[in-house]
Amino acid sequence: MTKMRKVPLRKCAATGEMFPKKEMVRIVRTKEGEVFVDVTGKQSGRGTYVSKTEEAVELARRNRAIEQQLGVKVEDAIYDELLYVIRRENLK
Repeated sequence: MTKMRKVPLRKCAATGEMFPKKEMVRIVRTKEGEVFVDVTGKQSGRGTYVSKTEEAVELARRNRAIEQQLGVKVEDAIYDELLYVIRRENLK
């Protein structure tokens, strides 16, 4: 008998919906306060997740959800990078 593996779920900072970790993009704040997109999902630091949709990223930008989660100002470049990562993945 094979045991079912538990799929790790994460909550989207923008929508509040729960999704499997693989369907999310992680944003990390390091101890130094640097914020970046973590495509590996394994970088150390305080992390938050956004679902891999352009709508979720734009919603997060509008309501400052990532800033609230990480407690620091998030530059527009981070949102642009999120959109780039999502668009690139959707092409595959």
